[in-house]
Amino acid sequence: MIFLRKSALLLAALLIGQTHYSQNKKTPKSSSAEFWLTTADKSVLFEKQPPIVFGSTSNSNPTITIDNSKTFQEMDGFGYCLNGGSATLISKMGASERKALLTELFAANANNIGISVLRLSIGASDLDASVFSYDDLPAGETDPGLKKFSIENDRRTGLISVIKEILAINPKIQFIGSPWSAPTWMKTNNHTKGGSLKPEYYDAYAHYFVKYIQAMKAEGIMIDAITIQNEPLHPGNNPSMYMEAKDQAEFVKKSLGPIFKSAKIKTKIIVYDHNCDKPEYPLEILNDPEAKKYVDGSAFHLYGGEITALTKVHDAHPDRNIYFTEQWTGGPGDFPKDLKSNIQHQVIGAPNNWAKSVLQWNLAADPKYDPHTDQGGCTSCMGAITIDGSKVTRNVAYYIMAHPAKFIRPGSKRISSNVIENLPNVAYKTPNGKTVLLVLNTGTDQNFNISANGKTFEAHLKSGSVATFIW
Repeated sequence: MIFLRKSALLLAALLIGQTHYSQNKKTPKSSSAEFWLTTADKSVLFEKQPPIVFGSTSNSNPTITIDNSKTFQEMDGFGYCLNGGSATLISKMGASERKALLTELFAANANNIGISVLRLSIGASDLDASVFSYDDLPAGETDPGLKKFSIENDRRTGLISVIKEILAINPKIQFIGSPWSAPTWMKTNNHTKGGSLKPEYYDAYAHYFVKYIQAMKAEGIMIDAITIQNEPLHPGNNPSMYMEAKDQAEFVKKSLGPIFKSAKIKTKIIVYDHNCDKPEYPLEILNDPEAKKYVDGSAFHLYGGEITALTKVHDAHPDRNIYFTEQWTGGPGDFPKDLKSNIQHQVIGAPNNWAKSVLQWNLAADPKYDPHTDQGGCTSCMGAITIDGSKVTRNVAYYIMAHPAKFIRPGSKRISSNVIENLPNVAYKTPNGKTVLLVLNTGTDQNFNISANGKTFEAHLKSGSVATFIW
């Protein structure tokens, strides 16, 4: 993250023509908007610009009008997936470099971006160096009582130690846990890849979740929510597991829900956790009242379908929450394209369709997009950061998440803002009373107005640029 002196910022803004603003030394500070910018050409990367002063405007520019009397969902926040591979790379950094990086990412203060939600894999994800569950056994053995359950592999990868360092920086961060597969002895194909959960092990698998939550709690790590299965309709990853909606509903209502209740587990249960092209999947579960009573909400990715599917599920069950839990950027990446797509569809689109949280995929990878599992691990998943020893390179997903995470703190509420052609946007009221507006320019270079509570200011964004305004 780059922080420039005010004089240098003013000169830079004048030279590159990023914003139109008026200077008025008599105008009080409260009458201006803070302005952070990232441009598609990477000439500006999440840099604070000179403030924009509110005033009267008389022009024909399109106007984004904010109405903070109309409120929608309360936000949990923005973040990444911290898989074992990411944790391994972070844990092997030099101590001072690691502390500086984790502070930059997770400290919620003026100098850092304050990521507020992390998704963890329950067992290995496909971005671990090797496949494991918490109850791996020799072929032919079973352990329905889970006597051999252990999270020791999370210690081996460095995940637990990295989480503890993060918690020391941000004790309020939230964790969502997601399994890529049940232990192989619970599955129809006795393999880490594909197969389905055997019905005779539904109760054992529910207790597996309980043991995970309890084991992490013993480490001082509170799991706020779990999804039942990462991408249940995609059995091609390693690890992975196929689970149809009818089976997930049965598992929730007959095993997971009652066993969580009996064990006094308060961790939220979130269903689906897959693409927007199958909203009928979570709807089938939520339409079953015996399953729904245990379910907090539904989670989505966007490798298929349209982001408006979230609203379809919300409108059918407005008493249940919506989450956006994963979207990747592939290496080597296309910065302008990736910035535009992810900001438009996930960072702006998902909250405008009721998502309480928005997460990008893996936090970190090395320069070769390692580590990942064999025979089904992602070979081109680019981290938000690239770690090479103790050297850190910030990639497009870093800036994608920085723009909302720094300013839209947990407890912020989405408020009304109008739809403007080529200027997708989303607005919030924060717990400390600030208004935050995130705007993307998907068209040509554009002048536009922002109007709120009788105040108006004029702004300018180059094509493909994203801005966060705070006042």
